[in-house]
Amino acid sequence: MSTQQKAWLALESGEFMEGRAVGATGEKSGDLVFNTAMSGYHEILTDPSYSGQVVLMTYPLIGNYGVAEEDAESAGAWAEGFICKEMCKVPSSHRSDLSLPSWLQREGIVAIEGIDTRKLTRIVREAGSLRCVISTEDSNPVSMLAKAKGAISTDGCNLAEVVSCREPYTWEEGYHDSYPFLTSAATVARKRCVAYDFGAKRNILRSLVHAGFDVTVVPAGTPADEVLAMDPDGIFLSNGPGDPAAVTPAIDAIANLIGKKPIFGICLGHQILSIVLGAKTYKMPFGHHGANHPVRDIATGRVEITSQNHSFAVDSDTLPAHLETTHINLNDGTIEGMRHTTEKVFSVQYHPEAAPGPLDSTHLFTRFRNLL
Repeated sequence: MSTQQKAWLALESGEFMEGRAVGATGEKSGDLVFNTAMSGYHEILTDPSYSGQVVLMTYPLIGNYGVAEEDAESAGAWAEGFICKEMCKVPSSHRSDLSLPSWLQREGIVAIEGIDTRKLTRIVREAGSLRCVISTEDSNPVSMLAKAKGAISTDGCNLAEVVSCREPYTWEEGYHDSYPFLTSAATVARKRCVAYDFGAKRNILRSLVHAGFDVTVVPAGTPADEVLAMDPDGIFLSNGPGDPAAVTPAIDAIANLIGKKPIFGICLGHQILSIVLGAKTYKMPFGHHGANHPVRDIATGRVEITSQNHSFAVDSDTLPAHLETTHINLNDGTIEGMRHTTEKVFSVQYHPEAAPGPLDSTHLFTRFRNLL
């Protein structure tokens, strides 16, 4: 019986662990984040919001249904590395195109299994955001620790510019026929929407089409005058990775769009809006990453189970008078949504497109359509 190749993990806080390689060979580093979803690993790995981050899955068995290419949220893989307790090598699903290990190797993602993921999650919970390095080449704890301490953090990084499209394009695809949506596709006259791509997931764009929009996607740094020249009915600000305060071209552009068109922001788009409108953002101790976060709509009292992926948040103590908190996270009380009190502007921190995750929040795309 052949022995499986080893891999090693080091954290900047000093921990060093040995496991088994289950992805590409090589060495990758980044911010370590844990995701509490039980499924959706393919959507997570293809979400551009994970650029600059190494993803730790807390659920112990990952990969049991393989990889179905139609579930990809972008054209490639973005996570810097991948960690799990145990990875399934033989998937059981009629939709599967590849096993997860084969897909990780093809996409160049360095991955490790056989790690005590509960211990690793507790370390991040207690110590906060940590840089780490995964390697199939270096087994030396001293050099690995040095690499972890020297890894580039997402703090101060404009990663939206890295993952964004390079040229504008139109998006026409709605939900797949098999998608279990809660609402029927809009049958009213369609509206034009310009979507800023800070790392947009495909299912966000599908959700906009489903809600009745003709969507044009533009790069993250597109100036306001170019967007207004497209004469959109509304403007959408997408999710994305990195530090919102570092996305200065987008901040400048959005500042010149407030009051001119209705605006809806998600995740990084929500954070950028808050900065434009006078609030501040901060890096959370370990962020929100998972498909099971409870959020309360303050106006209705309704609790939604949401999909989330963000390491930064809006500081509630810095909200100006013209911004009203609309949603709060029931785990830690952080801001999950806000609206402008006089302009047609609103945003949420979580992911209403629900891929991976629940469908509780898809109504927000209809709300955006109705706002127009």
